[in-house]
Amino acid sequence: MKNSFKTLLATSILLVSLNSCKKGDLNLTPTNDVTSETVYATPAGYKQGLVKLYATYALTSSQGSDASDIGGINSGFADFLRLFWTSQELTTDEAICAWGDIGIPELDYSTWAADNVFLRGLYSRSILQITVCNEFLRESTPEKLAARGIAGTDATDIQKYRAEARFLRAYQYWVLLDGFGNPPFVTEADEIGKVSPKQITRAALFAYVESELKAIEASLPAPRTNEYGRADQGADWALLARLYLNAQVYTGTAKYTEAITYASKVIGAGYQLKANYKDLFLADNNVNNLETILSINYDGSRGTNYGGTTFLINAAINGDMNPSSYGVPNGGWGGNRTRQNLPALFPDPNGTADKRGIFFGTKNNVEDIGVFTDGLRVTKFKNITSTGATPSSLNGTFSSLDFPLFRLAEQYLIYGEAVMRGGSGGTTAQALIYVNNLRQRAYGNATGNVASLTTDFFLDERGRELYWEGHRRTDLVRFNKFTEASYLWPFKGGVKAGTGLPAFRNLYPIPTADLIANPNLKQNTGY
Repeated sequence: MKNSFKTLLATSILLVSLNSCKKGDLNLTPTNDVTSETVYATPAGYKQGLVKLYATYALTSSQGSDASDIGGINSGFADFLRLFWTSQELTTDEAICAWGDIGIPELDYSTWAADNVFLRGLYSRSILQITVCNEFLRESTPEKLAARGIAGTDATDIQKYRAEARFLRAYQYWVLLDGFGNPPFVTEADEIGKVSPKQITRAALFAYVESELKAIEASLPAPRTNEYGRADQGADWALLARLYLNAQVYTGTAKYTEAITYASKVIGAGYQLKANYKDLFLADNNVNNLETILSINYDGSRGTNYGGTTFLINAAINGDMNPSSYGVPNGGWGGNRTRQNLPALFPDPNGTADKRGIFFGTKNNVEDIGVFTDGLRVTKFKNITSTGATPSSLNGTFSSLDFPLFRLAEQYLIYGEAVMRGGSGGTTAQALIYVNNLRQRAYGNATGNVASLTTDFFLDERGRELYWEGHRRTDLVRFNKFTEASYLWPFKGGVKAGTGLPAFRNLYPIPTADLIANPNLKQNTGY
């Protein structure tokens, strides 16, 4: 059961063309010769429609890895995870890229403009995924099911699919809330193509995401009872906990008590830390893994693209590093590595003490952005199983490693940070237990245990536990260290030693192309 959905996802063909969404208009609906009446004529059609929603997270198009369903960006860059990771990591102290492709140096330097192709790509990809969720919801109302003669257990199952679609939409609205603040906003209740989408404020979008996640909670399957790779109540609670941890940033009002409440729900739902940290990032991490709450599923021979974990693995190694040992014998692109701030968090960056430090190389410092060997390579992701086997990989390049969007360790850290920030309903003693559970796994014994906690400790510990998993920009903003001159990293602000940034860069810009296309939109301050 757990692997059946991953197999279905990998072998599925998107049933509805997404090409009409290329301009990022939330009011557009996917269209081609296949109509909704034929696609959704049967219960099986609705299951395939649900698969499509998840597939838009893992693929770049219905036409394979050389095509993209969002315009204005190379198809190889157009995968959701690659775009999201780029926005969350390249702009921080955790990563830097040697490539000179248009848009990348500006992210390395934290000097992006409103027409940055990668930020526009993320914005457009999120809007695309919201669009297909909206269309599924329009086609799965009780009235539509009744008109198509779908009733009984089949109708009940489809109502559960609707809850998942609403979760996936809420997740993408969180991505826009976190990164862009004030995006266009449309739901399934809006008419298609009549008027341009209206802009929503950041505080109002926070309230919407919060209300959606609470509204669907009872309709989602209980934690760990859904098919592997599908959303359940655990994913819902995990996103709520993350949302509340950042509420002060999003709305100006702290909600640390609520963060503790929902992190505690996840922690009490039967998830367990995986015994070996490294196994979380190997190609069989879909097997006997009670730590991952929700993942994006990838397959190295079916449903491939140049983003996802294929990107995370290949961009972090080159041909001199024996790509076969990373499960991509014909891979190795020599692009991403870390700046010296990340290995500095570890007592031994080679992982002999804190085993979470999984690096390659001998030169910590980044002197030249264009030189891949300047800076340690991050090698925590491998297309190798825990038994040393290499899964089937098309052309020896693509990865079958699934990526964790949410895992238990993050919830431990949310609980602890929210307690230290003054949230009610938790205790420092319990926070210490959770933190030391992570550190005992990291060290293999109690030598790494800590006896006390501070708020600032959690920024460093999140760096040690969650690095390169797409959290860092959000974390630095929350700790007032993303733009401020009080915390620097190499080439921050375009200066080799690092310099402060104007505060408006805590938000990304609304892409210029969408401002031109939609007169309802106003640019974020500073751009």
